[in-house]
Amino acid sequence: MQPQYINREKNFAELVDTFISVRQVTKLLSKTLSSEDAGAQSAPFTSPAKWHLAHTSWFYEKFILEEYLDYYKKFNDKYDQLFNSYYNSIGQSYVRKKRGLITRPSLEEIYDFRQYVDDHVIKLIGNMSRSNSKKISDRLILGINHEQQHQELLLTDIKHLFFNNPLLPAYKKSARPQNSVDSEIANNLLKIKGGIYEIGATGNHSFVFDNETPSNRVFLKDYEIFSKTITNQEYLEFIIDGGYQNPLLWLSDGWDKKNEFSWKAPLYWIEEDNVWHQFTLGGLVKLVAEEPVCHVSFYEADAFARWSGCRLPTEPEWEISSLTSKVGENFLENEQLHPIITSKSANFFGNVWEWTSSSYLPYPGYETLPGSLGEYNGKFMINQIVLKGGSCLTPRSHIRPSYRNFFYPEDRWQVSGFRTVTK
Repeated sequence: MQPQYINREKNFAELVDTFISVRQVTKLLSKTLSSEDAGAQSAPFTSPAKWHLAHTSWFYEKFILEEYLDYYKKFNDKYDQLFNSYYNSIGQSYVRKKRGLITRPSLEEIYDFRQYVDDHVIKLIGNMSRSNSKKISDRLILGINHEQQHQELLLTDIKHLFFNNPLLPAYKKSARPQNSVDSEIANNLLKIKGGIYEIGATGNHSFVFDNETPSNRVFLKDYEIFSKTITNQEYLEFIIDGGYQNPLLWLSDGWDKKNEFSWKAPLYWIEEDNVWHQFTLGGLVKLVAEEPVCHVSFYEADAFARWSGCRLPTEPEWEISSLTSKVGENFLENEQLHPIITSKSANFFGNVWEWTSSSYLPYPGYETLPGSLGEYNGKFMINQIVLKGGSCLTPRSHIRPSYRNFFYPEDRWQVSGFRTVTK
């Protein structure tokens, strides 16, 4: 369903195909939504599906068409405020927590906007000259990867929205978990020898985000990391043992957040008649013990690790360990839309994003992109935690060992799980 990365040297026709393919996937992900579904917002940290559809189009318009297509006329001047996410150097943006109030333009008009942008991007690609082709290609590839990020956000925001509906509707019936693989594969310890290693983008991919650069050397001591992520069963044992009631296991901020939001289990877990269920994009299902636990915060992952006598891996430890693993088996293309029981003894990619213990900070020598695009990543390098590996909602071509996702430590609505390292 998703294309692979493209090299800048490849012909313009492939660039068009890649662009169209990614745009179609976003539209397909939203096709089952009613206009009411697409316009609603369930929390200040989520966005309506309609906003994702419009913002990804606005990105191409603002950063590519307006700059490189001389005769381009904006679809609607007001969209600069409505669908600007956080680019303050461009101008004022609409308050994020109020995006659900944007009842106009209609969903139909947003689809018209998307088509308008698509048509002009294709014209631009066809008219690229040698003098500007590299600049335009670079911007387009960034826009394509930006849209892939929003494909995942669109699904996690829909899931959060539907969970807040007492009817607990299914986004897609076929998204119910399908677990037919062997669940008896042991969770082995991988022994990683200490030494000096290189992390970050190393030139093996045709595209990386700026926050993956520059590559840098780190020193690691010997460590042992588990080959699989923590399962629902393992996490349930933490709950039964009073993990949510023991302040000795929790960081101070985590204990406060747990109490503020009354956390007693991962997000989307529901206990009925002493039986645990889990809300998924396929609706409410019984909890599968062997599946990876997901929708936990960094604070919960850290508390579990301390309870189990282990710790969370650092970002360098996770990245170096992942080099022992092939690309995972459960990404957006699989259309499971839910973590599955892993069939590999060492699987670091797909299924769930994995919390590390590392703060999201710039690598030594990091430089932001020039101009307004410098706001893409750099200004968020504070108060957030790095996650690695991708999830069941991440496009396969979008992920690599150096990829750095980041969220606030209390965030739970993303498909976030974790593995541990022995002390």
